[in-house]
Amino acid sequence: MARKIDLEISQIVEKLQSLGKQAVAIYEQEVDQILCSTCLEKKRIEHTLDGMLDFCFDEDMLVSYKKLCRYYYGIDQRAATSYVYAYRDMWDLNGSKNKKRNKRR
Repeated sequence: MARKIDLEISQIVEKLQSLGKQAVAIYEQEVDQILCSTCLEKKRIEHTLDGMLDFCFDEDMLVSYKKLCRYYYGIDQRAATSYVYAYRDMWDLNGSKNKKRNKRR
């Protein structure tokens, strides 16, 4: 029974990793287009960051996400900072928020 569950979990993880790589390929192109065109459209940038955030478990996606956040910081500091915090809330297991939680235990 445990082996079957382990196998199923392993298959799910593999599918997620594959999906993550596909997302990286798509979003890297979008980030490159935004940066190369020096896009100032906040809605487009935020829509892109929103979509990327779900895949920031992938290191390559995280690199692109950070790149777009840095770019966006020059356009709207407050909004860009909120995307940094959104990443930390969702993915940063070693972030200061979790350290505070662990101290309380």
